[in-house]
Amino acid sequence: MPATLYIVATPIGNLEDITLRALRILKEVDLIAAEDTRHSRKLLRHYGIPTPLTPYHEHNEQSRTPELVEALRGGKSLALISDAGTPAISDPGYRLVRACREAGVPVAVVPGPCAAVAALSVSGLPTHGFVFAGFLPAKSKGRREALRRIASAEQTTVFYEAPHRLAATLKEIGEELGEEREVAVARELTKMHEELVRGGAGEVLGHFADGERVRGEIVLLIAPAAEEAPVETVAEALRRALAAGDRPAREAVKEVARQFGRPGSEVYQEYLKLKESGEE
Repeated sequence: MPATLYIVATPIGNLEDITLRALRILKEVDLIAAEDTRHSRKLLRHYGIPTPLTPYHEHNEQSRTPELVEALRGGKSLALISDAGTPAISDPGYRLVRACREAGVPVAVVPGPCAAVAALSVSGLPTHGFVFAGFLPAKSKGRREALRRIASAEQTTVFYEAPHRLAATLKEIGEELGEEREVAVARELTKMHEELVRGGAGEVLGHFADGERVRGEIVLLIAPAAEEAPVETVAEALRRALAAGDRPAREAVKEVARQFGRPGSEVYQEYLKLKESGEE
């Protein structure tokens, strides 16, 4: 194999969610850089993959990156995996990818599971556009600031969240964005206790704030802001009332005047303009 860095996606729960290509690459490379070698060893043991593992995580990422690049430049092939899902997505990896690109080392992706995309696909929230924003801040002040920034978002926003902070985060969503703002919480995707709860922030909070400890990996999705109904003008309201054709023009003028709280004479002038233009 050429000396290449392979970014290999691994299962987010169910061990069967791995591609044939991923299994082949993991067997053929010289070394696998893993976020937690103890965790990854279970996957390799399950599929009978003897390739050596080396730790590569947030605490040694900066120091290990030059070593791994040198190994690649020396002709060794390397696979990068995370504990679950696609490496470098809210996980260590981008520094190694960047360093390899700068050093002229080939980088190839072996795509597969990603919790954020998996949750979005089953959430029932709008998918015409979305933003993945990683983990919300651990402290309440930072979370609230992050939530305010997406208050008027036009696309679904996807976060990862720690189970012990979920209830507090849902409460803050209700306070900052409104309890009716639609959210979805995906928990333990592809595992035995997989759960998807969707509804208003207040409703979903009620589901997770019943005193039971929340467990598992959490993906939190927040729907786009609801579109405000377009504001109708006096002229548009007149056209609509006149188009009904079930009352005299003077009655339509009175109705619109009451609707807008405007003097009847003012609305009548709008009616005359429509009449002159042939729109009434």
